[in-house]
Amino acid sequence: MKPGPLPEVDMSGDTFGSTDLPQCRPLPARLGAARPDPAEPLGVIAAGPAAAGRTALLADLLRVDPALLGVPAGSWLVLRHAKSPSRSAYVPGYRQPHSYGADRLAAGPALARPPRRVELTVPEPLLRHFTLVDTPDTAALGVAGGQVLLEAAGRAGAVLFVIAADQAFAAAELHLLADLARSPVRVFFAVTPGVTGWAPASDGLPTTEDTGASARPAEAGFAGPAPAADPVDPVAVTVEAHRATLLAAVPGLAGARWFPIRDGDSADLRRALVGWAADEGLRRASAEPPVLPGSHGRVSVLSQPGSWSERLERQARSCSQRIRQHLALEVANIHLRVVQEIVFGVGCAGLPQLLDRETEALSLLATAQCDHAVRGMLADAAGAVFGTPLPEGVRRRLCAAVRWALVDHRGGADLDRVLLVTSTGGVAGLTGAGAIDAVVAYPGAPRDEVLPPVAVALSGGCWQHWRSPGNDDPNIARAWSQRALREVELELTQEVSRRFDVVRLALDAVLSDAVDHGILLA
Repeated sequence: MKPGPLPEVDMSGDTFGSTDLPQCRPLPARLGAARPDPAEPLGVIAAGPAAAGRTALLADLLRVDPALLGVPAGSWLVLRHAKSPSRSAYVPGYRQPHSYGADRLAAGPALARPPRRVELTVPEPLLRHFTLVDTPDTAALGVAGGQVLLEAAGRAGAVLFVIAADQAFAAAELHLLADLARSPVRVFFAVTPGVTGWAPASDGLPTTEDTGASARPAEAGFAGPAPAADPVDPVAVTVEAHRATLLAAVPGLAGARWFPIRDGDSADLRRALVGWAADEGLRRASAEPPVLPGSHGRVSVLSQPGSWSERLERQARSCSQRIRQHLALEVANIHLRVVQEIVFGVGCAGLPQLLDRETEALSLLATAQCDHAVRGMLADAAGAVFGTPLPEGVRRRLCAAVRWALVDHRGGADLDRVLLVTSTGGVAGLTGAGAIDAVVAYPGAPRDEVLPPVAVALSGGCWQHWRSPGNDDPNIARAWSQRALREVELELTQEVSRRFDVVRLALDAVLSDAVDHGILLA
């Protein structure tokens, strides 16, 4: 059955009853793969089921030892180009990455919890074209992990899905691929040999004898023996069978390219990825002019800007309430999934990894909603002061000015904050840009948004606690997860309220200075 699109939630209503108030614009109800920003670096996200030979294929593409690509379960592997090899683990709860040698025999550090990502740099020319990212097996991603992968794919630009000849597409994988089909992400498929190799021609595969082609000369009255039947290529038949199965469920991927990996040869796939990178790099480079309109020069204030400050205050309050309500619904859905997995799925030992994925997806969603709402607030307030439409260069100048103004207001200096769930079910805070970088599974271009990202993760103590042999009571695990999610919801709602308060004050200060002086001072 073809997976359908998930419903979008309209959260644009205004509860404060002001007719001249610009409403809080509809917020993204879920994570998805959007068209990437031109400043984002090119990337290829590798995904697929377990035992499909994905690690061996990536090692062949990069011409490295497959042992170098091993990472802890649940971690992302980010491969970049550098002259000297290095390998670093980014662990939530720390401000600096843990470095361990790039030698394949070097042991990794003893970590309290698995890292969100491991970065490996190698001097491979292919990585000059794009960053290569290996993700956990699709069966281990779950709902939250799939959303994180979609968000990363939207910024990277391409997905390489690797499946073996003797494997079939799972329902979760078809849903993921259906979401990718509705996005501008380019999808490549690689089919590797199964455990027993490629399917032989005798295993139900059609031949020319089955179609009666060899009997046609005799039926037409031609003398002489019938020509020999053409042999059937099991590799081509297997790839076509996989493609037909996929297109029956996801017809939007009819244009995706398929590459059989014969005898470990990935040259055709390598050339296709380089070709995509060349085309996509050119498209992104030409997506916006070198100098944006309004980046320089005088920007005059309208003669009568109106009561923009009061409207800004009401809009900030409305957007903050919308986001808090939506995050509360998301936390409730997370609690239902976690309880189901504790009882019927991963159990107590898998609870930390499951909840960490859920909080990662929740962080990305909260960040996307805050960014979207703040962009709308800035556009509406600045449009009332400078007129509309607002040039992109002016918008970016305003964003930079508001970021500088944030540190002048109490509470704005420590917005770089990570919320860490502790083993007792509480939430602790850790500030600093390095702490936020450690919780990112796929880093991209430096952010040009007003606010830093929202970051929630589990501390290492959660892993140590729930992997102990004595802590395997499902009822206690359910109570702990409920308490931890309640604390996360409380901290997140307070954090959202604080962020919109300081953003409103900073934006009000910048625009008030512009109104007082008659021009934009940024």
